[in-house]
Amino acid sequence: MSGAFIGAVLVWLTYLLHWRVTEDPAAKLAVFCNSPAIRNRAGNIITEAIGTGMLLFGVLAIGANAEGWAQAGEVDLSQVFSRALQPLLVGILVLGIGLSLGGPTGYAINPARDLGPRIAHALLPIHGKGASDWTYAWIPVVGPIIGGIAGAALYTVIGF
Repeated sequence: MSGAFIGAVLVWLTYLLHWRVTEDPAAKLAVFCNSPAIRNRAGNIITEAIGTGMLLFGVLAIGANAEGWAQAGEVDLSQVFSRALQPLLVGILVLGIGLSLGGPTGYAINPARDLGPRIAHALLPIHGKGASDWTYAWIPVVGPIIGGIAGAALYTVIGF
């Protein structure tokens, strides 16, 4: 949460000259946090849960693959995999989730990703910023928690 908040403050500083000339409060909020294309609580929660579930399942599977290489004792590619390929594969996974599921909700897929910057938006002195949309703020928190549990459970059941 603190990293997301600090990152949002850095974004605020980056766009410091732009806040006064940007008239649309929704565009200013979009710099910090997600907003759904269509407001539907159940649909938005499901979208966030699916995205986060896929993320957790994928991260666990990628990590298990690295462990499998290390235990095989053949060529020690585990260091190469865990320090170079694993982060790249997770990044590609996040990109894929964003490309496929980003439209409906903006894909927080992490409670801190939306909540930390939303709190920053509420606290920072942004000219003409408007409301921080707290009626929606719980969805990018609850959906990813549900999805994270489901993704980890699915991984455990499949048993790589």
